[in-house]
Amino acid sequence: MGNIHSVKKAVEFFGFKARIINNPKELKSIDKLILPGVGGFSYALKNIKKLNLYSTLRDYLLKDRLFLGICLGMQILFERSQEAEGEKGLGIIKGEVLRFNLKSSFKIPHIGWNRLNFKNPKCILFKNIPDGAYVYFCHSFYPLPEDDKIVCATTDYSIRFSSVIQKGNIFGIQFHPEKSQKIGLKIIENFLKL
Repeated sequence: MGNIHSVKKAVEFFGFKARIINNPKELKSIDKLILPGVGGFSYALKNIKKLNLYSTLRDYLLKDRLFLGICLGMQILFERSQEAEGEKGLGIIKGEVLRFNLKSSFKIPHIGWNRLNFKNPKCILFKNIPDGAYVYFCHSFYPLPEDDKIVCATTDYSIRFSSVIQKGNIFGIQFHPEKSQKIGLKIIENFLKL
């Protein structure tokens, strides 16, 4: 689903061992899982099912094991997306992924640097990161969780949308930390040190 090798290099930069998982047996033996994502909601889920990872991934998440979903990797945690009507997401997070419907002065996809506005500054991903830090986005859809309490940060792009969520040990970020320079690397490091 894209950016896998960039994320793998970021993990290895901090001295952690990283491997790319391609089958359900491997998924059962890991400590932490990062699911990067570039592409479409339906395509990602079809790929996960094709690799027979769907049930094992859901089991992993339902056991509240450490997980970081990046962009599309976070969006597929939700029940559904306007990007793929009729396609069910993993359903770990109640809510949906919506298409930006913005004023004409805002371009879609939302590409570039934008601020994180902390809603829960105690979120462990934010350790040693200032409120208002800039991170890099590239997306046309955004998550809308039913439970507002899981939203750790928002970002403004014509509308205010959820850009960081946390449900137990499950974290989701709408931006790309692997492209967000020092701030993005610090967020990855904070996750790896959990």
